[in-house]
Amino acid sequence: MFLGHVGVGLGLKSVAPRASLGTLLLASIFIDLLWPTLLLLRFEHVEISPGETALTPLSFTEYPFSHSLLAVVLWAALFGGISYLMHRSSRNAWVFSMAVLSHWVLDLLVHKPDLQLIPGFPFRVGFGLWDSLSATLGIEFSIFFVGIVLYCYTTKPRTRWGNLGFWGMILFLVVMYLGNLFGPPPPSVMAIALFGQAQWLLVIWGFWMEKQRGLKWLYN
Repeated sequence: MFLGHVGVGLGLKSVAPRASLGTLLLASIFIDLLWPTLLLLRFEHVEISPGETALTPLSFTEYPFSHSLLAVVLWAALFGGISYLMHRSSRNAWVFSMAVLSHWVLDLLVHKPDLQLIPGFPFRVGFGLWDSLSATLGIEFSIFFVGIVLYCYTTKPRTRWGNLGFWGMILFLVVMYLGNLFGPPPPSVMAIALFGQAQWLLVIWGFWMEKQRGLKWLYN
């Protein structure tokens, strides 16, 4: 799940229009930014197992601090709490918290049963849509499309880059997603962890895009 998480961040701009798109995207992919960092620190573990599912060669063996339900709830509360202390907007704080929490819900749909509810307990859950290419693509692109529509309904370009930059990034994300989906498996766990850090570029793009597009009701 990647485009779906991005779609959530884009779509939530319609719920919290005063929130920066960069922060919304950060919240929606926060768990997947935390995970490669914990991989680098060897607090969490993944194995490269081609054929593990129809869509990913990765076997998520241990990631309790980033992807267990309890951990995600705590991260969501922390993210929302820090936002509230910084900006005193309870609306935005709740939206950010829900964006972080949505990550686990969407992962639950696609992962095989490898998501823990509580760190240290062996019971794991996952509906396993990654075993179906059509189902996975359907849900990913549906959420992504709805997010794009909601974002475009809420904002409008203020500069030329407000259009070119936005649609260029959408195209880039789709190409990267499909390349990752149908390309060869990663060469090493270290490569996974380092490539995962590249998602910070998406957050930076979101903050930049905030300067290129404005709310429609402010600029009509």
